[in-house]
Amino acid sequence: MPEARPRWRKKRYILGAVVVLLAAFAFANNTQLFAEVGGESPKLLAHRGVAQTFSTAGVENDTCTAERIDPPVHGFLENTIVGMRAAFDSGADLVELDVHITSDGQFAVFHDWEVDCRTDGSGTTRDITMAELKALDIGYGYTADGGRTFPFRGRGVGLMPSLDEVLSAFPHEPLLIHVKSEDAAEGAALAQRLSELDAARLANIAVYGGDAPVRAVRDRLPQVRTASKGSMADCLLRYEAIGWTGIVPDACANTELHIPESYAPWLWAWPSKFVSRMESAGSRVVLVAGSGGFSEGFDTQESLARIPDGFTGYVWTNRVAEVAPLIDR
Repeated sequence: MPEARPRWRKKRYILGAVVVLLAAFAFANNTQLFAEVGGESPKLLAHRGVAQTFSTAGVENDTCTAERIDPPVHGFLENTIVGMRAAFDSGADLVELDVHITSDGQFAVFHDWEVDCRTDGSGTTRDITMAELKALDIGYGYTADGGRTFPFRGRGVGLMPSLDEVLSAFPHEPLLIHVKSEDAAEGAALAQRLSELDAARLANIAVYGGDAPVRAVRDRLPQVRTASKGSMADCLLRYEAIGWTGIVPDACANTELHIPESYAPWLWAWPSKFVSRMESAGSRVVLVAGSGGFSEGFDTQESLARIPDGFTGYVWTNRVAEVAPLIDR
């Protein structure tokens, strides 16, 4: 009569079988091997509309980027209504813009915390009225040759729009609003302004920025997609823990996910199933070039070749007019 196997050995075999089955399930549930590639193309997020570009090499938080622009190939300036319209006309699916609260409680559409770099004025945006900001020349400080010439000086007076003007100019187009401060009160004020919009308009607006103001927006307008470093980290850490099952954590619902290119391959079911899962939870996936530092974008034909097959989310670009014709629609 054959000798019975020890009980501990049976348990080991059972445990091994369970591990193999789970691994097989995780692989089958997340692999892209059997995913259909083709059809829908990536969509384009135009950073600050059509704008002057610059090298991000050596850029720090306090770098005046207007003083280091590339030789201009067009006449548009960032965060202007004409630049945003040019972006949509070029093929942008979504336009990003920056906002700051003003001393009279409005929201100015402008990138920098202070106006000294780009304009002929001085001071902090939140200490200046909207009317005073509109009187500034926002093209004053741009130079591509170290200050020998200033090609936009005198051409930017009155071009700094208010958020109200942008919302009026683009009543239906998708907008991504960047709150540049860390002030919860500013987020609450933005939420109050956005609450005046109807549900259809809010469905095409998202807000991202610092944890405190974004939390204030989300608390007051939970139907609006939002994103901050904290919310994205919470979503992705939870997803890494359970995403192999196909489950999307609640922390990932109705949010904006800006995924650095270098991190994306580590996500379960990247790219097509990941995007599909997030969209089913009401969220939007934006792929950012490189490590995601200082607004790195997919700005050349060579960089577009790095977008993985099957990715149907949004790609971040600083050169939408040049990049849009290269995307197969």
